[in-house]
Amino acid sequence: MPTRKRSSQRSLDLGEAGRPTFRGGGFLHSVMLENPGEGWPFTIPAVQALAARERLEFHPAVTFFIGENGSGKSTVLEAIARKAGFSPEGGWKKRATENIASSSPLDGALRLSRTGYPSDGWFLRAESFYNVATELEEMDRMENCGHGFAAFGGTSLHRQSHGESFLALLLNRLQGDGLYLFDEPEAALSPQRQLAVLTLMHRLVYHRSQLVIATHSPILLAYPHARIYEFSAEGIREVAYTETEHYNVTRDFLNRHEKMLETLLGDEEDDLRGKER
Repeated sequence: MPTRKRSSQRSLDLGEAGRPTFRGGGFLHSVMLENPGEGWPFTIPAVQALAARERLEFHPAVTFFIGENGSGKSTVLEAIARKAGFSPEGGWKKRATENIASSSPLDGALRLSRTGYPSDGWFLRAESFYNVATELEEMDRMENCGHGFAAFGGTSLHRQSHGESFLALLLNRLQGDGLYLFDEPEAALSPQRQLAVLTLMHRLVYHRSQLVIATHSPILLAYPHARIYEFSAEGIREVAYTETEHYNVTRDFLNRHEKMLETLLGDEEDDLRGKER
């Protein structure tokens, strides 16, 4: 397989290209579940659906996983990340960490179909990014380490807010020609910062990158060069952006927020008064 030439444009600037194509990296073609085990997480409906179907195909640019809490989207994303060589805690590829006892055995039953190998990569988990930042802090104090915060803009991630540190990762560390897996990145971001992330995603895609993102954000889900998979009790299905609950609930609330608040809070007040009697 021919070696991919890594982009030398480290700033991820779109440049002066007249009509660029945003085809992404296309490193992962599909994932399938072979020889599923017993017990959790193989009892999750979405995981059972993954076992029943031939394969789940990725968009060459961006693939979104959506669904309610407990639907299995983050569990499947973690398993894909581990199968691709990332720590279950997140971070850079082949990051040396001890085996996480709480991680699932799902990755052992997965098979990834690849169409190439990236020269860069990162698995972002909002819940464990603090641990990754701490490890970078320790590396920064080591002599001749060559790591630390130089690749993140030169400032300690612990001296920035959660959202600022995530943007520092996107702006400085992720260089393109990469595979990037994000688990609920919006947890650290204001709506305005989520809009900024959309543009940064676009630059990564332009620079031959592929992203797989588990999210609840209707803003991030609006990215056009993408495929959306909904995880639910019925399994996994591909949906259009305007079919997602994220889009429709947000739209309805913003368009009729006074009426919806009257209904929601009125019902709650009636319930509270009933319990006082």
